[in-house]
Amino acid sequence: MADADDLRALARALPHVAEIDSDGFDFRVGDKGFVWSYPERRPGASRVIRTDIAVLYVGDEAEKQALLLGEPDTFFTTPAYDGLPLVMLRLVAVDVERLRELVTDAWRMRAPDGLIEDVDDGVSRFDPDQRGAVR
Repeated sequence: MADADDLRALARALPHVAEIDSDGFDFRVGDKGFVWSYPERRPGASRVIRTDIAVLYVGDEAEKQALLLGEPDTFFTTPAYDGLPLVMLRLVAVDVERLRELVTDAWRMRAPDGLIEDVDDGVSRFDPDQRGAVR
């Protein structure tokens, strides 16, 4: 079972990631968001930042639908995200290895090409137990 601390460690360990000041977590690469806390909105109530749910960039509608249909207990969406390549991920529904894959994939889709090549060439390795350490 993963949590917000695991997500932070994984995201911070990727090259050229900036964490934006927020009430939860908000990570960008090349000024593009790839994972952030879910800003839950309920009618008649103030927005609540949920750090137990991550919003992930997934690239396209086909991938979004595959995740939503294939793993409905893990991923969901709301009408506010219709037409956007984003899904919400229940962190408790994945282990750290799966979270590593999801966060890295989201980062890859948003990172400039040169950074992706660095990761593919093995220049950057990360370990969630190191809480952000890059080897």
